[in-house]
Amino acid sequence: MSVLEKPEAVEGRGVSGGPVAVRGRGLSGGPVAVRGRGLSLRVRPRPLAVTLLLTLLAAGTGALALTRDGLVPPAEVLGALFGAGSEQAAFVVLELRLPRVALGLTVGAALGAAGALFQQLSRNPLGSPDIVGFNSGAATGALLVLLHGDPAYVAAGAAGGGLATAVIVQLLARRGSFRGNRLILAGIAVGSLLASVNAYLLTRAALDHAQSAQLWLIGSLGSAERHQVMPALLGLGALLLAALPAVRRLDLLEMGDEAAGGLGVDAARTRVFVLLIAVGLSAVAVSAAGPIVFVALCAPQLARRLSRGTGTGLLPAAAMGALLLSASDLVAISLPTAGPLPVGVVTGALGGVYLAWLLGRGRRR
Repeated sequence: MSVLEKPEAVEGRGVSGGPVAVRGRGLSGGPVAVRGRGLSLRVRPRPLAVTLLLTLLAAGTGALALTRDGLVPPAEVLGALFGAGSEQAAFVVLELRLPRVALGLTVGAALGAAGALFQQLSRNPLGSPDIVGFNSGAATGALLVLLHGDPAYVAAGAAGGGLATAVIVQLLARRGSFRGNRLILAGIAVGSLLASVNAYLLTRAALDHAQSAQLWLIGSLGSAERHQVMPALLGLGALLLAALPAVRRLDLLEMGDEAAGGLGVDAARTRVFVLLIAVGLSAVAVSAAGPIVFVALCAPQLARRLSRGTGTGLLPAAAMGALLLSASDLVAISLPTAGPLPVGVVTGALGGVYLAWLLGRGRRR
Protein backbone atom coordinates (compact mmCIF):
# COMPACT_ATOMS: atom_id res chain seq x y z
CA MET A 1 0.00 0.00 0.00
CA SER A 2 1.47 3.35 -1.04
CA VAL A 3 1.67 6.40 1.17
CA LEU A 4 -1.12 8.09 -0.73
CA GLU A 5 -3.47 5.16 -0.14
CA LYS A 6 -2.64 4.66 3.50
CA PRO A 7 -5.49 5.65 5.79
CA GLU A 8 -4.69 8.71 7.84
CA ALA A 9 -6.24 10.25 10.94
CA VAL A 10 -6.36 13.85 12.08
CA GLU A 11 -7.52 14.73 15.56
CA GLY A 12 -8.63 18.10 16.91
CA ARG A 13 -11.13 19.84 19.15
CA GLY A 14 -14.74 20.38 18.14
CA VAL A 15 -16.77 23.51 18.69
CA SER A 16 -18.01 22.18 22.01
CA GLY A 17 -14.53 21.28 23.14
CA GLY A 18 -14.94 17.56 22.55
CA PRO A 19 -12.54 15.49 20.44
CA VAL A 20 -13.13 15.23 16.71
CA ALA A 21 -11.40 12.58 14.57
CA VAL A 22 -11.19 12.66 10.81
CA ARG A 23 -10.19 9.44 9.08
CA GLY A 24 -9.89 9.06 5.36
CA ARG A 25 -8.00 7.69 2.38
CA GLY A 26 -5.69 10.62 1.83
CA LEU A 27 -5.48 11.69 -1.80
CA SER A 28 -6.86 8.49 -3.23
CA GLY A 29 -10.44 9.80 -3.29
CA GLY A 30 -11.97 7.26 -0.88
CA PRO A 31 -14.52 8.12 1.78
CA VAL A 32 -13.55 10.31 4.71
CA ALA A 33 -15.08 9.55 8.12
CA VAL A 34 -15.70 12.42 10.53
CA ARG A 35 -16.43 11.32 14.09
CA GLY A 36 -17.12 13.50 17.07
CA ARG A 37 -19.14 13.39 20.26
CA GLY A 38 -22.48 11.96 19.17
CA LEU A 39 -21.66 12.44 15.47
CA SER A 40 -20.47 10.06 12.79
CA LEU A 41 -20.39 11.15 9.16
CA ARG A 42 -18.86 9.62 6.03
CA VAL A 43 -17.96 12.08 3.30
CA ARG A 44 -16.95 11.12 -0.22
CA PRO A 45 -14.77 13.87 -1.72
CA ARG A 46 -15.91 13.58 -5.35
CA PRO A 47 -19.70 13.67 -4.73
CA LEU A 48 -19.15 16.53 -2.29
CA ALA A 49 -17.11 18.46 -4.87
CA VAL A 50 -19.74 17.77 -7.55
CA THR A 51 -22.49 19.01 -5.22
CA LEU A 52 -20.61 22.23 -4.47
CA LEU A 53 -19.83 22.80 -8.17
CA LEU A 54 -23.43 22.23 -9.24
CA THR A 55 -24.65 24.54 -6.47
CA LEU A 56 -22.33 27.29 -7.65
CA LEU A 57 -23.44 26.81 -11.25
CA ALA A 58 -27.11 26.97 -10.20
CA ALA A 59 -26.45 30.16 -8.24
CA GLY A 60 -24.63 31.62 -11.25
CA THR A 61 -27.57 30.78 -13.50
CA GLY A 62 -29.87 32.52 -11.06
CA ALA A 63 -27.60 35.57 -11.08
CA LEU A 64 -27.78 35.66 -14.89
CA ALA A 65 -31.57 35.60 -14.65
CA LEU A 66 -31.50 38.60 -12.30
CA THR A 67 -29.37 40.65 -14.72
CA ARG A 68 -31.01 39.53 -17.98
CA ASP A 69 -31.87 42.01 -20.79
CA GLY A 70 -29.72 44.76 -19.23
CA LEU A 71 -32.71 46.54 -17.70
CA VAL A 72 -30.99 46.56 -14.30
CA PRO A 73 -27.17 46.68 -14.39
CA PRO A 74 -25.28 44.14 -12.25
CA ALA A 75 -24.11 46.84 -9.85
CA GLU A 76 -27.70 47.93 -9.20
CA VAL A 77 -28.77 44.29 -8.79
CA LEU A 78 -26.18 43.87 -6.03
CA GLY A 79 -27.30 47.14 -4.49
CA ALA A 80 -30.92 46.02 -4.50
CA LEU A 81 -30.03 42.69 -2.89
CA PHE A 82 -28.19 44.48 -0.07
CA GLY A 83 -30.71 47.29 0.33
CA ALA A 84 -28.60 50.03 -1.24
CA GLY A 85 -30.15 50.41 -4.70
CA SER A 86 -32.79 52.67 -6.15
CA GLU A 87 -36.49 52.03 -5.59
CA GLN A 88 -36.99 51.05 -9.22
CA ALA A 89 -34.13 48.53 -9.14
CA ALA A 90 -35.34 47.16 -5.81
CA PHE A 91 -38.84 46.64 -7.21
CA VAL A 92 -37.62 44.88 -10.37
CA VAL A 93 -35.10 42.68 -8.56
CA LEU A 94 -36.82 41.92 -5.26
CA GLU A 95 -40.45 41.81 -6.34
CA LEU A 96 -40.36 40.59 -9.95
CA ARG A 97 -37.20 38.55 -10.52
CA LEU A 98 -35.81 37.25 -7.23
CA PRO A 99 -38.96 35.29 -6.23
CA ARG A 100 -38.95 33.49 -9.59
CA VAL A 101 -35.24 32.67 -9.35
CA ALA A 102 -35.45 31.53 -5.73
CA LEU A 103 -38.55 29.45 -6.33
CA GLY A 104 -36.97 27.86 -9.41
CA LEU A 105 -33.90 26.81 -7.44
CA THR A 106 -36.04 25.45 -4.60
CA VAL A 107 -38.44 23.53 -6.84
CA GLY A 108 -35.58 22.13 -8.92
CA ALA A 109 -33.79 20.89 -5.80
CA ALA A 110 -37.01 19.29 -4.53
CA LEU A 111 -37.59 17.53 -7.85
CA GLY A 112 -34.00 16.28 -8.06
CA ALA A 113 -34.11 14.91 -4.50
CA ALA A 114 -37.53 13.31 -5.04
CA GLY A 115 -36.31 11.67 -8.24
CA ALA A 116 -33.25 10.26 -6.46
CA LEU A 117 -35.38 8.75 -3.69
CA PHE A 118 -37.97 7.28 -6.06
CA GLN A 119 -35.32 5.77 -8.32
CA GLN A 120 -33.51 4.20 -5.38
CA LEU A 121 -36.79 2.87 -3.97
CA SER A 122 -37.80 1.28 -7.27
CA ARG A 123 -34.26 0.30 -8.32
CA ASN A 124 -35.16 1.66 -11.74
CA PRO A 125 -33.91 4.80 -13.53
CA LEU A 126 -37.46 5.40 -14.80
CA GLY A 127 -38.83 5.53 -11.26
CA SER A 128 -39.26 9.29 -11.09
CA PRO A 129 -42.42 10.93 -9.69
CA ASP A 130 -43.54 12.29 -13.07
CA ILE A 131 -43.22 8.89 -14.76
CA VAL A 132 -44.88 6.75 -12.08
CA GLY A 133 -47.84 9.07 -11.55
CA PHE A 134 -47.10 10.80 -8.26
CA ASN A 135 -46.87 14.25 -9.84
CA SER A 136 -50.19 13.61 -11.60
CA GLY A 137 -51.76 12.65 -8.28
CA ALA A 138 -50.36 15.74 -6.60
CA ALA A 139 -51.67 17.82 -9.49
CA THR A 140 -55.14 16.29 -9.08
CA GLY A 141 -55.21 17.19 -5.39
CA ALA A 142 -53.96 20.70 -6.09
CA LEU A 143 -56.47 21.17 -8.94
CA LEU A 144 -59.37 20.20 -6.70
CA VAL A 145 -58.29 22.89 -4.27
CA LEU A 146 -57.60 25.48 -6.98
CA LEU A 147 -60.93 25.01 -8.71
CA HIS A 148 -63.23 24.23 -5.80
CA GLY A 149 -61.55 25.44 -2.63
CA ASP A 150 -59.21 27.93 -0.99
CA PRO A 151 -55.96 28.47 -2.97
CA ALA A 152 -54.15 28.83 0.35
CA TYR A 153 -54.48 25.05 0.79
CA VAL A 154 -52.94 24.07 -2.55
CA ALA A 155 -49.88 22.55 -0.83
CA ALA A 156 -52.10 20.40 1.39
CA GLY A 157 -54.12 19.29 -1.64
CA ALA A 158 -50.96 18.39 -3.55
CA ALA A 159 -49.58 16.41 -0.60
CA GLY A 160 -52.87 14.57 -0.14
CA GLY A 161 -53.16 13.75 -3.83
CA GLY A 162 -49.58 12.54 -4.04
CA LEU A 163 -49.94 10.40 -0.92
CA ALA A 164 -53.20 8.84 -2.15
CA THR A 165 -51.55 8.05 -5.48
CA ALA A 166 -48.58 6.48 -3.67
CA VAL A 167 -50.93 4.22 -1.70
CA ILE A 168 -52.80 3.15 -4.84
CA VAL A 169 -49.61 2.42 -6.79
CA GLN A 170 -48.16 0.54 -3.84
CA LEU A 171 -51.27 -1.65 -3.61
CA LEU A 172 -51.18 -2.38 -7.34
CA ALA A 173 -47.45 -3.19 -7.21
CA ARG A 174 -47.69 -5.05 -3.91
CA ARG A 175 -46.13 -8.27 -5.18
CA GLY A 176 -43.19 -6.23 -6.43
CA SER A 177 -42.51 -4.88 -2.92
CA PHE A 178 -42.20 -1.37 -4.37
CA ARG A 179 -39.46 -2.42 -6.75
CA GLY A 180 -38.92 -3.16 -10.41
CA ASN A 181 -41.02 -3.00 -13.52
CA ARG A 182 -44.26 -3.78 -11.71
CA LEU A 183 -44.08 -0.44 -9.90
CA ILE A 184 -43.30 1.45 -13.12
CA LEU A 185 -46.19 -0.13 -15.02
CA ALA A 186 -48.63 0.46 -12.16
CA GLY A 187 -47.48 4.06 -11.86
CA ILE A 188 -47.84 4.72 -15.59
CA ALA A 189 -51.36 3.28 -15.54
CA VAL A 190 -52.42 5.34 -12.53
CA GLY A 191 -50.75 8.45 -13.97
CA SER A 192 -52.63 8.08 -17.26
CA LEU A 193 -55.91 7.71 -15.41
CA LEU A 194 -55.23 10.78 -13.29
CA ALA A 195 -54.26 12.80 -16.37
CA SER A 196 -57.75 12.07 -17.71
CA VAL A 197 -59.23 13.13 -14.37
CA ASN A 198 -57.29 16.39 -14.52
CA ALA A 199 -58.54 17.06 -18.04
CA TYR A 200 -62.13 16.41 -16.91
CA LEU A 201 -61.71 18.83 -14.00
CA LEU A 202 -60.61 21.51 -16.45
CA THR A 203 -63.69 21.00 -18.60
CA ARG A 204 -65.96 21.51 -15.58
CA ALA A 205 -64.24 24.69 -14.40
CA ALA A 206 -64.99 28.30 -15.31
CA LEU A 207 -63.11 29.57 -18.37
CA ASP A 208 -60.76 31.92 -16.51
CA HIS A 209 -59.99 29.30 -13.86
CA ALA A 210 -59.45 26.65 -16.53
CA GLN A 211 -56.97 28.82 -18.44
CA SER A 212 -54.86 29.59 -15.38
CA ALA A 213 -55.03 25.96 -14.24
CA GLN A 214 -53.95 24.73 -17.69
CA LEU A 215 -50.89 26.98 -17.57
CA TRP A 216 -50.14 25.69 -14.08
CA LEU A 217 -50.45 22.06 -15.27
CA ILE A 218 -47.72 22.65 -17.86
CA GLY A 219 -45.39 23.86 -15.12
CA SER A 220 -44.65 27.55 -14.77
CA LEU A 221 -42.68 29.93 -12.54
CA GLY A 222 -44.20 33.03 -14.10
CA SER A 223 -46.57 33.72 -11.21
CA ALA A 224 -43.96 33.28 -8.46
CA GLU A 225 -44.38 35.68 -5.55
CA ARG A 226 -42.33 36.42 -2.46
CA HIS A 227 -44.76 34.79 -0.04
CA GLN A 228 -44.38 31.44 -1.87
CA VAL A 229 -40.62 31.19 -1.49
CA MET A 230 -40.19 30.79 2.26
CA PRO A 231 -42.77 27.97 2.76
CA ALA A 232 -41.27 26.02 -0.17
CA LEU A 233 -37.73 26.58 1.12
CA LEU A 234 -38.64 25.52 4.67
CA GLY A 235 -40.44 22.44 3.36
CA LEU A 236 -37.45 21.48 1.22
CA GLY A 237 -34.99 21.96 4.09
CA ALA A 238 -37.07 19.98 6.59
CA LEU A 239 -37.59 17.07 4.19
CA LEU A 240 -33.92 16.91 3.20
CA LEU A 241 -32.88 16.88 6.85
CA ALA A 242 -35.35 14.07 7.49
CA ALA A 243 -34.10 12.15 4.45
CA LEU A 244 -30.37 12.26 5.19
CA PRO A 245 -30.42 9.73 8.09
CA ALA A 246 -32.75 7.43 6.12
CA VAL A 247 -30.65 7.40 2.95
CA ARG A 248 -27.97 5.23 4.55
CA ARG A 249 -30.57 2.62 5.55
CA LEU A 250 -32.14 2.83 2.10
CA ASP A 251 -28.78 2.16 0.43
CA LEU A 252 -28.26 -0.91 2.64
CA LEU A 253 -31.42 -2.43 1.17
CA GLU A 254 -29.49 -3.02 -2.06
CA MET A 255 -27.95 -6.04 -0.30
CA GLY A 256 -31.42 -7.54 0.15
CA ASP A 257 -33.98 -7.30 2.91
CA GLU A 258 -32.56 -10.21 4.93
CA ALA A 259 -28.98 -8.94 4.83
CA ALA A 260 -30.10 -5.40 5.70
CA GLY A 261 -32.25 -6.79 8.52
CA GLY A 262 -29.17 -8.48 9.93
CA LEU A 263 -27.64 -5.00 10.20
CA GLY A 264 -30.64 -3.68 12.08
CA VAL A 265 -32.53 -2.12 9.15
CA ASP A 266 -36.30 -2.52 9.08
CA ALA A 267 -36.89 -2.77 5.32
CA ALA A 268 -40.64 -2.12 5.30
CA ARG A 269 -40.45 0.82 7.69
CA THR A 270 -37.54 2.35 5.79
CA ARG A 271 -39.37 2.15 2.46
CA VAL A 272 -42.55 3.70 3.86
CA PHE A 273 -40.60 6.51 5.55
CA VAL A 274 -38.58 7.31 2.43
CA LEU A 275 -41.73 7.13 0.30
CA LEU A 276 -43.43 9.72 2.53
CA ILE A 277 -40.43 12.02 2.23
CA ALA A 278 -40.33 11.62 -1.57
CA VAL A 279 -44.06 12.34 -1.83
CA GLY A 280 -43.55 15.41 0.37
CA LEU A 281 -40.78 16.70 -1.88
CA SER A 282 -42.98 16.16 -4.94
CA ALA A 283 -45.82 18.01 -3.22
CA VAL A 284 -43.53 20.97 -2.44
CA ALA A 285 -42.57 21.21 -6.10
CA VAL A 286 -46.05 20.68 -7.56
CA SER A 287 -47.81 23.09 -5.20
CA ALA A 288 -45.28 25.83 -5.98
CA ALA A 289 -44.87 25.51 -9.77
CA GLY A 290 -47.11 22.76 -11.10
CA PRO A 291 -46.11 19.27 -12.30
CA ILE A 292 -42.85 20.13 -14.10
CA VAL A 293 -41.68 17.11 -16.07
CA PHE A 294 -38.36 15.34 -16.60
CA VAL A 295 -36.24 17.21 -14.03
CA ALA A 296 -36.80 14.46 -11.45
CA LEU A 297 -36.01 11.87 -14.12
CA CYS A 298 -32.80 13.40 -15.48
CA ALA A 299 -31.20 15.06 -12.46
CA PRO A 300 -30.30 11.93 -10.42
CA GLN A 301 -28.82 10.12 -13.42
CA LEU A 302 -26.76 13.10 -14.57
CA ALA A 303 -25.52 13.74 -11.02
CA ARG A 304 -24.57 10.09 -10.61
CA ARG A 305 -22.56 10.15 -13.84
CA LEU A 306 -20.65 13.21 -12.68
CA SER A 307 -20.02 12.03 -9.13
CA ARG A 308 -19.37 8.39 -10.12
CA GLY A 309 -20.99 7.44 -6.86
CA THR A 310 -23.24 4.62 -5.77
CA GLY A 311 -26.38 4.70 -3.69
CA THR A 312 -29.04 7.38 -3.63
CA GLY A 313 -26.87 10.45 -4.23
CA LEU A 314 -29.44 12.73 -2.63
CA LEU A 315 -27.52 16.00 -2.40
CA PRO A 316 -25.85 15.84 -5.85
CA ALA A 317 -29.27 15.09 -7.38
CA ALA A 318 -30.84 18.05 -5.54
CA ALA A 319 -28.08 20.38 -6.76
CA MET A 320 -28.40 19.07 -10.33
CA GLY A 321 -32.17 19.55 -10.20
CA ALA A 322 -31.73 23.17 -9.10
CA LEU A 323 -29.28 23.76 -11.95
CA LEU A 324 -31.48 22.11 -14.60
CA LEU A 325 -34.62 24.00 -13.64
CA SER A 326 -32.93 27.38 -13.22
CA ALA A 327 -31.15 26.96 -16.58
CA SER A 328 -34.42 25.87 -18.24
CA ASP A 329 -36.22 28.89 -16.82
CA LEU A 330 -33.45 31.17 -18.07
CA VAL A 331 -33.93 29.69 -21.54
CA ALA A 332 -37.71 30.08 -21.25
CA ILE A 333 -37.53 33.80 -20.45
CA SER A 334 -34.79 34.46 -23.03
CA LEU A 335 -36.41 32.91 -26.11
CA PRO A 336 -38.02 35.43 -28.49
CA THR A 337 -41.54 34.01 -28.24
CA ALA A 338 -44.82 35.89 -28.61
CA GLY A 339 -45.64 35.46 -24.92
CA PRO A 340 -44.14 34.07 -21.72
CA LEU A 341 -43.01 30.49 -22.23
CA PRO A 342 -43.75 28.10 -19.33
CA VAL A 343 -40.64 26.41 -18.01
CA GLY A 344 -42.38 23.02 -18.34
CA VAL A 345 -42.18 23.36 -22.12
CA VAL A 346 -38.39 23.72 -21.96
CA THR A 347 -37.88 20.87 -19.48
CA GLY A 348 -40.10 18.66 -21.65
CA ALA A 349 -37.94 19.39 -24.69
CA LEU A 350 -34.73 18.77 -22.73
CA GLY A 351 -36.19 15.54 -21.37
CA GLY A 352 -37.00 14.37 -24.88
CA VAL A 353 -33.42 15.04 -25.96
CA TYR A 354 -32.16 13.19 -22.88
CA LEU A 355 -34.30 10.13 -23.60
CA ALA A 356 -33.23 10.13 -27.26
CA TRP A 357 -29.61 10.22 -26.11
CA LEU A 358 -30.22 7.28 -23.77
CA LEU A 359 -31.82 5.28 -26.58
CA GLY A 360 -28.92 6.04 -28.92
CA ARG A 361 -26.40 5.13 -26.25
CA GLY A 362 -28.19 1.86 -25.54
CA ARG A 363 -28.30 0.99 -29.26
CA ARG A 364 -24.53 1.60 -29.59
CA ARG A 365 -23.93 -0.72 -26.65
